[in-house]
Amino acid sequence: MAKQLFILRGVPDDEADEVRALLTEQQIDFYETPAGSWGMSMPALWVKDETQFDQAKAYLDEYQQQRQERARAEYQVLKQQGRQRSVFDLFKEQPLRFLLYLLLAAVLVYITVSPFIKLG
Repeated sequence: MAKQLFILRGVPDDEADEVRALLTEQQIDFYETPAGSWGMSMPALWVKDETQFDQAKAYLDEYQQQRQERARAEYQVLKQQGRQRSVFDLFKEQPLRFLLYLLLAAVLVYITVSPFIKLG
């Protein structure tokens, strides 16, 4: 029976491609389920043979550890070079969008908190 190995919802395309390549390279027999037409189904990678699941999980854990280390190293390099984006950079790039999101957040906080303020 197949076992779910890796959920693809919210995963960047490059990471999903790297995981597929890793499983193929290690000769792990797997298949992929898509999100479906309306995105209601669970997009995931499944290992067909349960006996390969533990091995595939070990490969995946090692890959994710390496990816995390790479991402942290890239972040540190960008930070040292002064190229890491900040909130102020986001504001400078699209000030109207930033202000709109800020306004929406303020409205949501008001709607959420106002019943409690009125009770007090």
